[in-house]
Amino acid sequence: MIEVKNLYKSFGEKGVLLDISFSLVQGQAVAIVGKSGAGKSVLLKCLIGLVKPDEGTIYVDNKLINSMNFRQLQEIRSSIGMVFQFGALFDSLTVSENISLALRKLTKLGEDEIKERVINSLESVDMANTEDLMPEELSGGMKKRVGIARAIAIKPTYLFYDEPTTGLDPVMTDSINRLIRKLQNTEKVTSVIITHEMRTVNEVADRVLLLHQGKIRYDGDPESMKNVNDPVIQQFITGNSTLAIQGEVL
Repeated sequence: MIEVKNLYKSFGEKGVLLDISFSLVQGQAVAIVGKSGAGKSVLLKCLIGLVKPDEGTIYVDNKLINSMNFRQLQEIRSSIGMVFQFGALFDSLTVSENISLALRKLTKLGEDEIKERVINSLESVDMANTEDLMPEELSGGMKKRVGIARAIAIKPTYLFYDEPTTGLDPVMTDSINRLIRKLQNTEKVTSVIITHEMRTVNEVADRVLLLHQGKIRYDGDPESMKNVNDPVIQQFITGNSTLAIQGEVL
């Protein structure tokens, strides 16, 4: 379980997160949405200890991560699989070497076990027999899949996705969404998906947190979100910039 209480984070005079509180239930898929600059990625970085909040607490499995040193954070991160926006593969390493690198850093597996994990994780994302390919030989969608394979290879309790469908065409977006849902069901992980695409929210998420002006504007399921009488929420859902929102700067 992850629990966030009264989280504040500013950069200079700009407040990005203003009194954020929520908890994540085991096995849930939670989409964190909001316009660009709403603080989605900053919140994600706080959850994995890359950014320290100014105030508030973050507990991962009942362990307070705010004041942890690097070694302690690495132990926590071994339970978190991170899928980066553009795959974040090392161009000079093969697919197998990219996945193995994470396993060597975050686990104590032997080489035979690492090889088996690599093969199994690639099979899970429908990328079997691609171990020897270089990143330059992969399409954008294939790089995303390898990034997901690397994340699940450590057998995490949590899977964090940072804009998993950015830059993909509608067909590949649908494919990645189905893959995220499949892993949610088969691996029984708790998933956090940073996204700005309502298609991903509707197809993947059990719950939605919408950030607006540093605060949580909506916390609920995707279907109920459609019927909320709030112009900020409706504008995000529809993408209609002409909706009148009095007294607010978007």
